[in-house]
Amino acid sequence: MGDSAEKQTRPSFFKGVKAEFKKISWPDRQATLKQSVAVVAISVVLGIIIAILDFVIQYGVNFLTSI
Repeated sequence: MGDSAEKQTRPSFFKGVKAEFKKISWPDRQATLKQSVAVVAISVVLGIIIAILDFVIQYGVNFLTSI
């Protein structure tokens, strides 16, 4: 009995999803490329900073434990 009500709501759900996808403003190729380069660059810089901090902290812990 509940199946007929569920079948009626699904087509309207997918129509709503399709309507919302039409409202999306997709970025152009150049904007996507710039944002991707920014993400990669920031990831590399943060990776380097974390590696340096890790090295310094490891050196400090080793120094303190060798006393």
